[in-house]
Parts: sequence; structure tokens; C-alpha cells
Amino acid sequence: MIRVLLVDDQPLLRSGFRAILDLEDDIEVVAEAGDGLKGVALAREHLPDIALIDIQMPVLDGIEATRRIAADPSLAGVHVVILTNYGLDEYVFDALRAGAAGFLVKDILPEDFLHAVRVAARGDALLAPSITRKLINRYVTQPPRTGPHTGLKELTNREREAVTLVAQGLSNDQIADHMVISPLTAKTHVNRAMSKLHARDRAQLVILAYESGLVVPRTS
Repeated sequence: MIRVLLVDDQPLLRSGFRAILDLEDDIEVVAEAGDGLKGVALAREHLPDIALIDIQMPVLDGIEATRRIAADPSLAGVHVVILTNYGLDEYVFDALRAGAAGFLVKDILPEDFLHAVRVAARGDALLAPSITRKLINRYVTQPPRTGPHTGLKELTNREREAVTLVAQGLSNDQIADHMVISPLTAKTHVNRAMSKLHARDRAQLVILAYESGLVVPRTS
């Protein structure tokens, strides 16, 4: 059973998302909150697998709520997914850096929404290729803000290749096909790279890959 926490200051939207989730046998909405502060408290109380969090909320915004959840060792199993009305804007980028596992636009189709929740619960890639391209475009116009990561030298060649493919928005199955290995081996390469680079999840791995210069975006 995938346990979900909904955090959004618009009751109508929360009701809509809950109605979709409640129809599924493998998903349970364990709690709802209308602001980030209550959302963090409910995350600690219920320990959900997924916390769907809006960005702009009263009392405590989604970015700070994400940061607090990501910084709490007792909430290490909680995957934060940001809900937004926009594409990849500054708010979303900051949320990813704060520890969000990915994000969804609120006009997403119900079937895509359910798929994303299940993907996030597995800890797999949640950044869609279209979103990843926007993230890459940010680095096309800006040079990396950090130098080479100290953990890069510890990566094997296969782990570097896997990180590069993650940064292109590929799932474990797609990475496996590209590298001609099993999905389990692909997941192992990705997980080992995340561990060596101290990335909380795949979203942070993508950001780190570009910021460190491990992956260089194409300009054309």
C-alpha cells in the first residue's frame, strides 16, 4: 500500500487529487494539510511514502516544508513531490535543491498522475523528459556553479554512464536497454552513484550531474 500525504491550501484541489487516489486499491491517502507547517507535522506523524506538496502556501511554503522533511533523518523514507501550476520555474528549481524527488503540474492527466505516484513510491525517476530538458536548458545558459564533486572520482565508468543517462531523464528500464544490462543492474549502478555522491534521490542526482560538470548540456 502506497501511503500519500496531500498538502495544498486549496481544498477543491486536494479533494480532486484525493478522489483520484481513493479509487486505487494500492494507494491510501493518510492525511491532508492546508499549509506547509501542518504538512511537516503530519509527515512526522504518519510517515507517508509520498508527500504531495504545493509550492505557494500560507504559514510555511512548500520549499521550506520540503527542506524540513528532507533534513529530518526520521523522514528519510518520505519522497516529496512538488505540485505546481507552472513549468520549471525558480520555485521548482529551489524545491528540487531542497530535497524534492520531483514535481508534477496540476493539470496532469489522472492516469499520468497515478503513474507518477507509483513511480515516486519506488524511488525511481519522476522527472519527465520534457521537464528534464527544461532543467538542462537552465545549465545551457549558466555555467556550473560548483566545481567537480569530490565523489566523482569514486564512480566507476559504468556508474558515470548511468548518471549521464539519469540526467537525460531515462528510467531504470531505459538505462538498462541503453547499457545492455538488466534493470536490476541499472538500478544498482544508479543507487551506488547516489550513495557515493550523497544524493538523496534521482532529482538531486540530475542537478549534481550538471552543477559538477559531469554532464555537459548540448547547446543545439
